[in-house]
Amino acid sequence: MERGKRETVAGRAIKLWTGAIFAAFLAAAAVYMALLQAEKNVLSEYERAQAWVAIKEIPAGELLTEANAKEYFTSVLVDAQLVPETALESEEEANGFVAVATIEKGVLLTKGMFQPIEEITKGMQEPVVAGFKAEDLSQVVGGVLRAGDRIHVYASEEEGTTLIWENVYVQQVFDANGHVIGNEDQETAAQRINVFLDKDEVEAFYSRLDRGSLRVVKIWETGGKE
Repeated sequence: MERGKRETVAGRAIKLWTGAIFAAFLAAAAVYMALLQAEKNVLSEYERAQAWVAIKEIPAGELLTEANAKEYFTSVLVDAQLVPETALESEEEANGFVAVATIEKGVLLTKGMFQPIEEITKGMQEPVVAGFKAEDLSQVVGGVLRAGDRIHVYASEEEGTTLIWENVYVQQVFDANGHVIGNEDQETAAQRINVFLDKDEVEAFYSRLDRGSLRVVKIWETGGKE
């Protein structure tokens, strides 16, 4: 008799524990589902949008093309509220645009950071990039030139100094070792200069350069010269 009672009590205890464990499981499941729904509701409040972000530094004066676009930027999904109306909308939209200033890695790209190559080369029949090295820094305004600057190029002859090319766009500048100089660097002297010229002018440009007769002045934004 005593044994039967003990078995009955033990059976009830097991049933109670089983019921408690099952109830706890149901409660945990309910909490988990509630948390998932809360997370879903929070995330749904933020609309996502595609944006284009620099994956490496884009130097000032860099011309973006189909060939180098993937090297410089990629598409990501971000909070739509962070995307300005002027944001770059497609990879194709950047093709043929030049960086106005150095763009740091991770920056969300906007149209105002670039200008069409046509604005720089308008009036040219066949624009090309011509590079030259200044043996004497006095030839290139003491080395202060940076990408995006506009310059006038003069030729010094026996009969005097003549303006040969005006309002020439500096595409990129380099130090004596050929390393690109960013616009944020105001100390390093630019000794190698890339500029946009019309293809028909390149031969005359290098011919005068070989004679050491070319001198450059920088056009300041105020309209003055250095």
